[in-house]
Amino acid sequence: MKAVVYDHYGPPEVLRLEDVPKPEPAGDELLVKVHAAAVNRLDVHSREANASNGPVISLISRLIFGVRGPRHRIVGSEYSGEVERVGAAVREFRPGDRVFGVTSLRFGANAEYVTVRERSRVGLKPVNASFDEAAGIADGFLNAIGCLRQAGPRPGSSVLVYGASGSIGTAGVQLARHGGAEVTAVCQAKDFDLVRSLGASELIDYTQEDFTKNGKKYDVVFDAVGKLSFTSCKVSLNPHGWYLPTDGPVNLLLIPVTRLSGDKRIGIAVGSRNPREDLAFLKQLVEAGQYHPVIDRVYAMNEVVEAARYVESQQKVGNVVLRIP
Repeated sequence: MKAVVYDHYGPPEVLRLEDVPKPEPAGDELLVKVHAAAVNRLDVHSREANASNGPVISLISRLIFGVRGPRHRIVGSEYSGEVERVGAAVREFRPGDRVFGVTSLRFGANAEYVTVRERSRVGLKPVNASFDEAAGIADGFLNAIGCLRQAGPRPGSSVLVYGASGSIGTAGVQLARHGGAEVTAVCQAKDFDLVRSLGASELIDYTQEDFTKNGKKYDVVFDAVGKLSFTSCKVSLNPHGWYLPTDGPVNLLLIPVTRLSGDKRIGIAVGSRNPREDLAFLKQLVEAGQYHPVIDRVYAMNEVVEAARYVESQQKVGNVVLRIP
């Protein structure tokens, strides 16, 4: 089968197409024929061993993904496709099921076939979503819902989403609005129409205005791109407000401090604690027309270098997808 592989860390150019053996499902696994796969933030960071985030983070990254080179050669952590075969112990899926999900640190999704455990982050695809759309929505949704649940957005609360036009950001806008919150979206002006259509009622262009200096306060500041800090956002939080980061190791060090003193807290950058249930919830929302997949660009499999370059530019809106032939 064809797969996107790499043998050493580096820029997008280390990626290439290669013929590799087709995987065999174990007893508790599904063999999925992949129709589409995302190129996301995790893929970019793992491919470069987080070199762009400094030597300390890069060392930690290598300890996770492989010290000398990648432990998993096939890239990709998000997919949609059709179940071709199932292992003897599989009970909830059958051949022909259309599925979507996240392989997480097992990677392997940028290939014609991938094996996933039945109890992993996999679910039935929304019937009204294309394979392209389904391939790009799971990871951002699971990250956003895991963060937002810590603060529990409720009717009448105010939530600011920083980086509102990205994969996690578009999920955060929609989830906060679904919970009844009033949503302020921070992104570029060119994306205002999109985030407004997803439920944002107030819009801030971060290239023209610093929201931490406008005097407004929010119950939740959700940093969907991991570029802010609790220190900078604290002034924009209401009493008992939450700062929810999706990245930034410094924030982790401040979590116990905010628990012991002050009335403003930092959440933990974690994904969903019940991913299978949340994927079923996502399916329900999409089928009910209450959640809309946002796909920026779709590339052919042999255009993976171009796709990775675009994701690395940090200019993507929503999700970027590879179509697997």
